Amino acid sequence: MRSLLFVPGDSPAKIDKALLSGADVVLLDLEDSVSLAEKQTARRLVAERLTAISQNKNTPRLYVRINALDSGLADDDLDAIIKAGPCGIMLPKSINGASVQQLAAKIAVREAEAQIADGQTRIIAIATETAQSLFHLASYQGASDRLEGLTWGAEDLSADLGSETNRLDTGDYTDPYRLARALVLVGAAAAQLPAIDTVFTAYRDSEGLTRECEASRRDGFSSKMAIHPSQVPIINAVFTPSPEAIGHARAIVDAFAADPQAGVVGIGGQMIDRPHLRRAERVLARVTAPNNRS
Repeated sequence: MRSLLFVPGDSPAKIDKALLSGADVVLLDLEDSVSLAEKQTARRLVAERLTAISQNKNTPRLYVRINALDSGLADDDLDAIIKAGPCGIMLPKSINGASVQQLAAKIAVREAEAQIADGQTRIIAIATETAQSLFHLASYQGASDRLEGLTWGAEDLSADLGSETNRLDTGDYTDPYRLARALVLVGAAAAQLPAIDTVFTAYRDSEGLTRECEASRRDGFSSKMAIHPSQVPIINAVFTPSPEAIGHARAIVDAFAADPQAGVVGIGGQMIDRPHLRRAERVLARVTAPNNRS
């Protein structure tokens, strides 16, 4: 996956637009973008939409962001949603790997009740939305076979920290949020999971989004979340490997394939070693994934 687009679960018109955006994943939201009074309406609309299009192979992958496990709303969300067959659940305000395990157990029960194959419903955890969560980024390794990625959030974290802002006048994150971003990247790598970068809220700033996407890709993030359909083409373009990157990666893989015992090979006047091979293999894996959506 390259792009994950949030859309309010209580807005059929916005859902329709999101499905045509080109996003690899559409995140149908039951949490922050839906008021308490509209939660039940949103559950019904999301479940209906999931049921209607679940068999259509030409649609994006559909995830549902439920409410936090300690909100008192998550069980009702799961009761309404799992039987409709989403590709996965996004868990907000995850504290640690045990939060993922708790969610996985809740999903498993509902899959069994709905006669859905065990493990079909995947999980993406938002792992930095509270101060407490920053101390537990190493705990996701082996937490659940359902866990498909880790991402981070700056807005809820800023509320928890009491920050006046999470960005400088330059647009760069302030230090607490740079720390959260880095910890998610490292925690995801330790757990052998994709790291998904957070949203860029200034949705009219295409240049700023492009710069942030390029920095994310540079540092090791595999994809980025979006809050507006106009952001999707930019995210997809940045996170799709260029022909030059693909050609270089194939040259590295081919060189090591031709000499499996080599620790180092020479390509274009540069010495290339095994860590370069691992990076090249990851580039090619992104190209060969079905529809570039995994």
